[in-house]
Amino acid sequence: MKFVYRGRIAVFSITVLHDERIVVVAEQRPDSTEEDSFQWMSRVLQAIDGIHQVGVYCLALVPSNTLPKTPLGGIHLSETKQLFLEGSLHPCNVLMCPHTCVTNLPKPREKQPEIGPASVMVGNLVSGKRIAQASGRDLGQIEDNDQARKFLFLSEVLQWRAQTTPDHVLFTLLNSRGTIASSLTCLQLHKRARIDLIAAFYGCLYAGCVPITVRPPHPQNIATTLPTVKMIVEVSRSACVMTSQVICKLLRSKEASAAVDMICQRRGPLLYKPSNPDTLAYLDFSVSTTGMLAGVKMSHTATSAFCRSIKLQCELYPSREVAICLDPYCGLGFVLWCLCSVYSGHQSILIPPSELEVNPALWLLAVSQYRVRDTFCSYSVMELCTKGLGLQTDSLKSRGLELSRVRTCVVVAEERPRIALTQSFSKLFKDLGLHPRAVSTSFGCRVNLAICLQPHRLGKLADQGTSGPDPTTVFVDMRALRHDRVRLVERGSPHSLPLMESGKILPGVRIIIANPETKGPLGDSHLGEIWVHSGHNASGYFTVYGDESLQSDHFSSRLSPGTRRPEARRAVRGGALDEAMELRGMRYHPIDIETSVIRTHKSITECAVFTWTNLLVVVVELDGSEQEALDLVPLVTNVVLEEHYLIVGVVVVVDIGVIPINSRGEKQRMHLRDGFLADQLDPIYVAYNM
Repeated sequence: MKFVYRGRIAVFSITVLHDERIVVVAEQRPDSTEEDSFQWMSRVLQAIDGIHQVGVYCLALVPSNTLPKTPLGGIHLSETKQLFLEGSLHPCNVLMCPHTCVTNLPKPREKQPEIGPASVMVGNLVSGKRIAQASGRDLGQIEDNDQARKFLFLSEVLQWRAQTTPDHVLFTLLNSRGTIASSLTCLQLHKRARIDLIAAFYGCLYAGCVPITVRPPHPQNIATTLPTVKMIVEVSRSACVMTSQVICKLLRSKEASAAVDMICQRRGPLLYKPSNPDTLAYLDFSVSTTGMLAGVKMSHTATSAFCRSIKLQCELYPSREVAICLDPYCGLGFVLWCLCSVYSGHQSILIPPSELEVNPALWLLAVSQYRVRDTFCSYSVMELCTKGLGLQTDSLKSRGLELSRVRTCVVVAEERPRIALTQSFSKLFKDLGLHPRAVSTSFGCRVNLAICLQPHRLGKLADQGTSGPDPTTVFVDMRALRHDRVRLVERGSPHSLPLMESGKILPGVRIIIANPETKGPLGDSHLGEIWVHSGHNASGYFTVYGDESLQSDHFSSRLSPGTRRPEARRAVRGGALDEAMELRGMRYHPIDIETSVIRTHKSITECAVFTWTNLLVVVVELDGSEQEALDLVPLVTNVVLEEHYLIVGVVVVVDIGVIPINSRGEKQRMHLRDGFLADQLDPIYVAYNM
């Protein structure tokens, strides 16, 4: 009683995971220290356990005279409980004890010995289940009269276009004001151009070099952006660096001199033609969501097949204009930015995503100004527009912004579609004419940069290979997913998770769902890896920290004998299973836990989860006063227990922008984990749950 006020203690229970949990809230005296508070908490836990044989779920300490009072001067229990549950109690100290208190967790899953792939297939046939497989349109049955097909190399396609349509504009680059910074005709690109990235890429092909596109270091943040550039140069064993005068000057500066040894220049033979179309065309380097830097090898054959598949799916031809607001340095963004226009002949209107930081309306204004019908963006671009333009729709309308002509707005990503974001974006810009059916998604991975792409073609028949009237959304049981099963449920059902299709499978692509351990095909309703066979599969990692064979099975896995799918025998594997967490014998996907946490409090803007020594760590970004930080700890612990049957070990509250995001808008959870272990997050509060 020397530490807290007598009579100013509230004891109540809350329901978490089908049981009542005890919460103790007390007002501490103003002259108390943090050491006093932890001593008091430990004594209370011992006393209640020793006297009452019951565990306390949460202990919270608040400043003096802050708990709601009854008319007679006592503590108002129901109001205190309500403040606690809604996250507005504002405690100055919190101790959660779920590990010691929660004893009714469901039993851990016990994995049964795996049976062979042939037995699985026979079992599926006996039970009437289909093998989980699908294919895009057969390339051999598609009419394609474009002359570009007769060339094996993109450099030859460019030379042909420079001769036949020299003045046709292929690329238009916009600046932050929405005006044309530079443009390229076929002949200009063939000779020399001012759009550095595109011209440099084709210059390398002409000279017989293998290009690697790299995001340049940021002048205001050399310390953190230059090491990635240096690592890519070292890992790829590059012979020279081709860059602009501005970047060259930056690399020669004092800040960069320690990391850069030499910048070379060399000349190669003009109009070099590779002897074999299966040789390396370019390397695609990027950092995965698991924090691994890897470059995948794209051959000339795969590059041409990729461009043709996109051309046929999106119906691209020279009279078309496509607006692209994507990171141009890797993945599908690079292919759309640099390669597709040369192959298909359409004009690409290029909007650098970095320019949207200056002018968030730039992308949509360009789409309206150029009367574009088809556009590609990233989730980060869509989020920037949704947050930055939410209160400006009337102003944009008065400036003539009109989106009714847009029939396709494709979000390019390597992750599960963000249904809430696409719905918010569609709803926000509906008044400006954007049709809700126009927004769709794509999906790719490092080993196959585009598996699915969904350009909507309203009014056409589905049997022509076009999409249906609406993207299909289904609801699945999250509890079944933890046991590697897919069970459909009704919308609004408990533990339901909405999933939206990621476009239509590209022409020439065949996929099958496989068990990564037995390498056998799975039946419908089983969770597994996506194995892909297509002409535009990457041929392998260029290097994985010096050992190219370390993950070669990602590209050369074969289905086990006993299957009757010879066309799918050579397949690549990838997907979100790489970063799924195995906890209590069950499989959890970080995004599901993060989605639950973000819903718990209005001040949580972002969340990321990872594991540390068998503990689940939840990092939340706080958009509010530091007074609200401790309110989040019980809410985060509650929701993860209630919806996922998991106990949170550590809750870390940080400022906005601490969770690292890559250029494609994906969370870098492993980088965040490294920062947490190195004590580099500078958190507002860290709670270690007992």
